[in-house]
Amino acid sequence: MSILRVLWIGLAVSMGLAMSATGLAALIAWWAAVAVGVVALMVPSALSLTCLRILSPAAVPAAVVALVGGATVGLGLLALVLAVVTTLIVFSGEAGEAMVQGAAYGDERRFPLRVPAAVLLPAALSWVVWAAATLTAATLLASRSWAAGALVALIAVVLTWLLVPRFHRLSRRWLVLVPAGVVLHDRFMLGETLMVQRTNVRLVQLALEGTEAADLTGPSAGHALEVAVGESVLVVFPSTREHPKGRAIHVRSFLVAPTRPGRALQAMSDTGVPVG
Repeated sequence: MSILRVLWIGLAVSMGLAMSATGLAALIAWWAAVAVGVVALMVPSALSLTCLRILSPAAVPAAVVALVGGATVGLGLLALVLAVVTTLIVFSGEAGEAMVQGAAYGDERRFPLRVPAAVLLPAALSWVVWAAATLTAATLLASRSWAAGALVALIAVVLTWLLVPRFHRLSRRWLVLVPAGVVLHDRFMLGETLMVQRTNVRLVQLALEGTEAADLTGPSAGHALEVAVGESVLVVFPSTREHPKGRAIHVRSFLVAPTRPGRALQAMSDTGVPVG
């Protein structure tokens, strides 16, 4: 987190200097985004992670706009490099874990889950539309195109209101290790939080190919963990068009996909959970 804070300060200053040539409106918008990022980094939480993962990538096209808008090549390239590096770190599993752990309750360890593959493209496209509207509004207002700028800004505000809660749902997905056992908190995949008593956990291991465990990962790419239990547990899925009241199944094993499965296994082993 300390590295991320240093990068954010460097990005804030370099981008602020680079955008000074693009107009007052764009500069105000940038420093407003910087303020949100500073608060997010000082008060880590799932909401802070959502804000950073929305704002950081937007700094990349913003740096390009600053370069085109008259910023010096040196400042523009510095801002662009810092924007790319900051974005990569913000989306890393380590940063995600540190942010969500900041708001953990008591003696619990949270491990963020990977985004389901089917959600990646829609989420990315939604963000691109939001970023395009936001940057276009700032550019139009900076060029004193007040009417067009106000209209696009209104569109950007509406998109922010619609998309932030959806992006935030992806940040609030985690596998939790607590003294009483293992908890899967994932309102995207589950209708109710899945809780497994420690005494009922038979084995947690990297999932093998061809496993018949219930897939609660989305599915998502990469390695998954298989949690096997002694007595079957109830898995409740959210409501859908086919199942408006949701549906439930009893399982003896299930798959989860933390962003860093090795760290999750190590933490479980350290606390006495059976690990294979």
